[in-house]
Amino acid sequence: MNPRYALEALNFFMADVQAGIGPFLGVFLQAQGWHPDAIGTVMTLGGIAGMLATAPAGALVDATRYKRGVIVAAGVMVTLASLALWVSQRYWMVAASQIVTAMTGAALGPAVAGVTLGMVRERGFDRQFGRNQVANHAGNVAGAALSGWLGWRYGFGAVFALAGVFGAMTIISTLLIRGDAIDHDSARGLGASSSNEHEHARGFRVLLQSRPLLLLAAALAMFHLGNAAMLPLYGLAVVAAHKGDPSAFTAQTIVVAQLVMVAAAFFASRLIRRFGYWNVILITFLALPLRGLIAAMFIGAWGVWPVQALDGVGAGLQSVAVPALVVRLLQGTGRVNVGQGVVMTVQAAGAALSPALGGVLAQHFGYSTAFLVLGAVSTGSLGLWLFFGASLKTACGVPRDVPDDASLTA
Repeated sequence: MNPRYALEALNFFMADVQAGIGPFLGVFLQAQGWHPDAIGTVMTLGGIAGMLATAPAGALVDATRYKRGVIVAAGVMVTLASLALWVSQRYWMVAASQIVTAMTGAALGPAVAGVTLGMVRERGFDRQFGRNQVANHAGNVAGAALSGWLGWRYGFGAVFALAGVFGAMTIISTLLIRGDAIDHDSARGLGASSSNEHEHARGFRVLLQSRPLLLLAAALAMFHLGNAAMLPLYGLAVVAAHKGDPSAFTAQTIVVAQLVMVAAAFFASRLIRRFGYWNVILITFLALPLRGLIAAMFIGAWGVWPVQALDGVGAGLQSVAVPALVVRLLQGTGRVNVGQGVVMTVQAAGAALSPALGGVLAQHFGYSTAFLVLGAVSTGSLGLWLFFGASLKTACGVPRDVPDDASLTA
């Protein structure tokens, strides 16, 4: 198999593996008698564990030449941790499952980014990572649709069985990527122009010296503080109002967002080449406050369309633009995947706190208030991006020319 096709297949099946059973966790635990604040707290535990693991995972990806092995090991552990939820829904089991899922899943992002960079180099990264994300979001659509139908038809047990199948296919797809297709120096951001590997790869200090990278991470942290809890809370709000079947409606929320993400990821590299990284990321920050307002005003089955479409625009564009910008900012340092991990860590700090914040707000003030507050919090990312706009635009620069598909397969 062409290694790029295997890479895209990996991204397709990985979509249903990386976060375990993902948004279905909330409605599954709700069906077992859990309250929103307890659900939010246990999800936050997983988020914190993932946050702490992501930067070391990026360092591991930079250091190892067994990147495929990292993906296989992470896929196995995430799948087993998800299946453990079906065995027991006691608090300690759910908490342990979420911690293991988050810690091992944290390695998948930097590992796949490193493999992609090692296969197509920097000049081909934007376009290939866009293709990766199209496959990833398509996998989310397929996984959510199948999970929703199977959950409605056979119960939540079928959702866990499907997670096991996708986990196995993730491992097979990874093994189909030939080892010699990955240039491990390029995979960490060391190209032919990097004259001294040890000079360029002296650890984390280069990341702390990159002001644009830190501004990017801080803006993303505030964005995800408002964004991460929106999807599970909206599903809980509609189900609590008895306006939808838990499995089917949760699947609908995912499918709507992911279909928009497929389109957003498909056009992301084109938008980056035309408008630049700064403007594309600005669009994503503008979408979230509007999403929170609409979610607060319209809690119902049809409201999922505008709420999740806006999520699709923001997350779909970010899924391509953010990793590509990190590659651009750190190219030549030999620490690109550490950079990916650090950015993921900081944004995960916001995402980890989001479910707990949203759960407490929903429990004590209602779902509408929770959505309004989460949307308001996210305006911090917009303010930061605009306030430092001049320096960030300079750092983002004009996107490099991207070769056509024929040259990437040569």
